[in-house]
Amino acid sequence: MKTHPLYLNGEFVLSEKTISITNPGTGEVFAAMSTVDRARVAQAVKDAHAAFAGWRALTAKARGEFLHKIANELEQRRDEIARTITMENGKPFAQSQGEMALTIDHLRWFAEEGRRGYGRIIPHQTDGKRNLVVKTPIGVVAAISPWNFPLVLAVRKIAPAFAAGCPVILKPASATPLCAAAFAEACHAAKLPKGVFQMVCGSASEIAKEFLENPLVRKITFTGSTEVGQKLIEGAAKLVKPLSLELGGLAPVLIFDDADLDKAVDGALLAKFRNTGQSCIAANRIYVQRGIYDRFVKAFVDKTKETMKVGDGFEAGVQIGALIDENGIKKAIEHVEDAVKGGAKLLCGGKRVNRPGYFFEATVLTDVARDGLCMREETFAPIAAIAPFDTEAEGIELANSSPFGLSAYAFTRDLSRAFRLMESIESGMLGINDGLPTTSNAPFGGVKMSGWGRELGAEGLDSFLETKHVSIAL
Repeated sequence: MKTHPLYLNGEFVLSEKTISITNPGTGEVFAAMSTVDRARVAQAVKDAHAAFAGWRALTAKARGEFLHKIANELEQRRDEIARTITMENGKPFAQSQGEMALTIDHLRWFAEEGRRGYGRIIPHQTDGKRNLVVKTPIGVVAAISPWNFPLVLAVRKIAPAFAAGCPVILKPASATPLCAAAFAEACHAAKLPKGVFQMVCGSASEIAKEFLENPLVRKITFTGSTEVGQKLIEGAAKLVKPLSLELGGLAPVLIFDDADLDKAVDGALLAKFRNTGQSCIAANRIYVQRGIYDRFVKAFVDKTKETMKVGDGFEAGVQIGALIDENGIKKAIEHVEDAVKGGAKLLCGGKRVNRPGYFFEATVLTDVARDGLCMREETFAPIAAIAPFDTEAEGIELANSSPFGLSAYAFTRDLSRAFRLMESIESGMLGINDGLPTTSNAPFGGVKMSGWGRELGAEGLDSFLETKHVSIAL
């Protein structure tokens, strides 16, 4: 069983203390990852700060060339790293390949977008003065990434920070650090200057404390639960440390009477079951207008049974892989039992698959009560909860009834309604007739309790730049 090293100040470092990595598809430990203590994290911060001056002094074009080189290295190892993602995360191999493709695209997008960290010249209002705005890199960035999309969500933070001129220390999820280790290898092969990228693993609380309390860390960027995000907000208050937070979601789907039924079914299936339902933008609440409710439910259930094959990520034709761990199984069972107790109908699935690993059947529940757990909490499992609504106003009220607002989806052929939804749905992203709205060149993030700030797009670069007004007396 291989023990994987950390990447610290340009060197691969093994440690005696490790954490075990489990394959969710088998439930067996297959690798180990080295860890560090808080003191070593503090040294990594110091080394990153030392690297900052040289990295920011490079032109944006030169930094972009490094991002392209890293992308090239990942491209050459595309299937190998995708296999690693499937082994540590459990998702189907084809979806891991898709994660690799998006990771590479993020790097290439920010390799070019870094050239557009524009300032501006302001028409002066006082004789003898000129005013301008310049953008400068914020400094050392601490990035904390989750397990559900373990590589692409890390690179969403790393790529724009690099492009802006910031060194990054990455703390990947303890369940899925191996693809991050492969990313470190790609950085090393691309001859990235030492200290510009480092990877640490270990106690999440101790590492987070160092990130929060070390004044040389100028920003923390985090994807994960709202509960952890709230703790980071509390911890950042003392030093007034900037945070970018992509937190929990509870995405609604509104399917209107006038929707293209086939497109709505396919879009809802994609939004619900992609990544085994373990996605912050997963369709958590599916609301269908009553006029097509029965037809939609039948088509959705039929297609779920027909296409949503459950199995190990390396089995042919699998769409639903393993959940991340035993707790994921327990939560899925709890949500199904609660929904049925509240009057919902279980039309397919609903139980654990009898095989090694953490597998749960693709599940469809209908007529789910509004106060059911799966309508109030992120399910993070392949469970589709469906309920009817009558009017557009009611649908909007249901969509906005959650304290979360990361993403939302709507299916309609009415252009006027589409514009009303754009203006009234409380979410950071809205897919209209689109079950997968994420793209490198558009902002990703939420409102309300789903987080602060945006990743990707021009906004993603701006997250790592300070805005400075310069007034010049002539």
